[in-house]
Amino acid sequence: MTRLLSNIPAAAADASAPAAAGIDQAIQSVFGPVADALARIVFVEIPLPGGLSASAIVIWLAIAACVFTVYFRFINLRGFVHGFRILRGDYADPTGPGEVSHFQALTSAVSGTVGLGNIAGVAVAITVGGPGATFWMIVAGLLGMSSKFVECTLGVMYRRQNADGSISGGPMYYLSQGLAVNRPRLAGLGRGLAIFYAACIVGGAAGSGALFQANQTYAQVLSVTGGAEGPLAGRGWLFGLGLAVLTGIVVVGGISRIGRVTAKLVPAMALLYVTAGAAVLAVHVDQIPAAVGAILHGAFTGEAAYGGVLGALIVGFRRAAFSNEAGLGSSAIAHSAVRTREPLTEGFVALWEPFIDTVVICTMTALIIIVSGQYLQPGPDGVALTSRAFASVFSWFPYVLTVAVFLFAYSTMITWGYYGTKAVGFLTGESKLAMNVFKLVFLAMTVVGCSMQLGSIVGIADAMLLLMSVPNLIGVYLLMPVVRRELDSYLARLKSGEIRPTADLETPR
Repeated sequence: MTRLLSNIPAAAADASAPAAAGIDQAIQSVFGPVADALARIVFVEIPLPGGLSASAIVIWLAIAACVFTVYFRFINLRGFVHGFRILRGDYADPTGPGEVSHFQALTSAVSGTVGLGNIAGVAVAITVGGPGATFWMIVAGLLGMSSKFVECTLGVMYRRQNADGSISGGPMYYLSQGLAVNRPRLAGLGRGLAIFYAACIVGGAAGSGALFQANQTYAQVLSVTGGAEGPLAGRGWLFGLGLAVLTGIVVVGGISRIGRVTAKLVPAMALLYVTAGAAVLAVHVDQIPAAVGAILHGAFTGEAAYGGVLGALIVGFRRAAFSNEAGLGSSAIAHSAVRTREPLTEGFVALWEPFIDTVVICTMTALIIIVSGQYLQPGPDGVALTSRAFASVFSWFPYVLTVAVFLFAYSTMITWGYYGTKAVGFLTGESKLAMNVFKLVFLAMTVVGCSMQLGSIVGIADAMLLLMSVPNLIGVYLLMPVVRRELDSYLARLKSGEIRPTADLETPR
């Protein structure tokens, strides 16, 4: 979703403006020490063999994904096809509680994870970890499917239906209510974890969901419209204002409107990016076998720039964790609004989220970069490297990439605006005033993000996003036996025919 340790610097949208530069310096002086302190805590490195190290938070997320995969008997593989059947409407329940369909819930969640990290972050992973990082990124994505399964199932199990018919759900609710119901002695702990989690979402949504996404979108649009000499130079605030209006139109409407928009936007932007990527791969079709060979060779033989096999594995797992957000629990907020009476159905649907985000989109980006050979050339990494890879086929392809960057960032913003609003609602007892104030602040951050760097603020937001995984996974570990019992019941009823496709319900038995 965001840069999250990707080494991608926030672009200076209006660096040429003295006023903006002065404000940047003032903000840096205030928030810089805070960002540094948080980074030391959140991004603490764990020493590994061979003189390498890995972020403790990445290890925390990776271990959880492995535990859930084994505990739920490889549900990421067993439930994949059933998830597709639910997704296409085979088990739809139009009369069930909820606000959106399974497909709309998935696209809403995917819109929050498929972002600039899929375009820029993958480039950094290959630059640092070599082509072999792609293999481990895919493996981590497949394991992350299990984390999504249990998070999103819990999200539906302990969601809350408000007086106006809207749904509120996600880790805030299964941490507080789930632990209170199933482990009464830990009710206080659950409430504390939920409050801490919600506070992290509010900060992360405003910083990484609005500031950073808007900043990088403007930077990419600026670069293809003439840069410092182009018509948008010095007009970041105007670009941000337009982006805020577009975002506000959707965010103000809540999950129902977000679901309707993302149901059209996510397939469209994925199709655009995959089609553009397929064109690049078609031109370099003779290089695809060699690229696949380089990926496998780098994954197991250790010819990576960063520590060989272990280095490629670390970088691949890091990129997957930061791209699909498995373990952070954020997607459960969107999935909780699904229209269903069976919580497990959304768990199965959620399996598709890391698959689309990491296995499809990130792998497509990696192949484009590898077959073009641009990662071997000196120069900048991140989105600039991906842009060069596209331009290696047709000089005008970076314009297509710019449209993709805009759509990816925009979809991320509208979803994280919703996540932040729901977190504020939890903290304030569903206060409409507080939630509307947050929406205004979120939209204001969009304008600000296009006008200055704000690197330290985004650094703080990144740290808050990763901190979400700590309370979330503690709660999920404690509640996973509950999901296991629910899964066994669901599969037994599915096998006996008690749970049948919607079309069969009208058929007498």
